[in-house]
Amino acid sequence: MKKLRWQNAVLLFEQFRKHSISAEDLDRANEKASHLDDRMDDFKLLICMCRDSMSGRYKISKWNLSVLVGTIIYVLSPLDAVPDIVPILGWIDDVSIVGYAISKLAEEMRNYRYYRDNAQLSDTI
Repeated sequence: MKKLRWQNAVLLFEQFRKHSISAEDLDRANEKASHLDDRMDDFKLLICMCRDSMSGRYKISKWNLSVLVGTIIYVLSPLDAVPDIVPILGWIDDVSIVGYAISKLAEEMRNYRYYRDNAQLSDTI
């Protein structure tokens, strides 16, 4: 069992290392957000933050961007700790990873909300 987990971890790492996130990936992640229960709104904010960062509208550190992109890719990936095809359990690991990312990116998320609110205000003036 340990060997299988290690092999899955290596496969997942290889997928993350080679994958660059696209607008289509972000759209798919947005569709999967409903499975994240009480983390849905925060996950959608992470997706918006990623879109704005990729477009150059919002600046984010490389470390925070790596946590952000890694989280989104993990949620999208069919290769994770508990595959999403397993009812209920398949989403528990995704919720845990998103929760971890939210805790690590809490300050960045506050900054982004402030940025987004001010950008909307300046658009209306």
